[in-house]
Amino acid sequence: MRLADLSERSQVSIATIKYYLREGLLPPGRRVNATQAEYDESHLRRLRLVRAMVQVGRIPVATVREVLAQVDDDSLGPTIRLGAALWALPRATEPEQDDPAVITARQEVDRMLTRLGWTLAVEIGPLSPVYRELVASVASLNRLGYPLDADDLAPYARQMEHTAIHDLDRMERFPTAVEQVEAAVASAVLFEPVLLSLRRLAQEQEATRRFGL
Repeated sequence: MRLADLSERSQVSIATIKYYLREGLLPPGRRVNATQAEYDESHLRRLRLVRAMVQVGRIPVATVREVLAQVDDDSLGPTIRLGAALWALPRATEPEQDDPAVITARQEVDRMLTRLGWTLAVEIGPLSPVYRELVASVASLNRLGYPLDADDLAPYARQMEHTAIHDLDRMERFPTAVEQVEAAVASAVLFEPVLLSLRRLAQEQEATRRFGL
């Protein structure tokens, strides 16, 4: 398809597509002459992902470029490729390492991970922005008087384990490694609000069952 067709199908303006091309967020099309290029379904899929990250996720262009570089790095194994792409997404502020609340939170998170047998998470924890974000969140709750220890965290983690199995089952429906990692990134940006809404609906349901209206 030509650039105008790509614009029409994606509902993204030609000017914006050209900007994404210049910024390296969209791979170049197949050159057919000095002024025109052909684009295919992979460009349309990538364009939709970029729009989701920029418009819905409010992710800076430089960060989007970093995430997509990991998505396209076929020198990485599937687990590292997926992890690198997700780790590149924006995260909360790093916790203060010498903060007593952070130290306590890290101890409880590590105890929870060990109990569950998530050995890889224990080994790479300090390297993982996801791990550090969890520690920071638990520390914040501890400071506010709503402490979470390993016993509190473990049941939630078990539920997330089942969610992760379903996530990867869905991801593997896509035929190529690039499409699979793209789907995981899109889910991280777009689907996590769905999970949050489902949790809150479940809380409303359970509150009604326990206490009535």
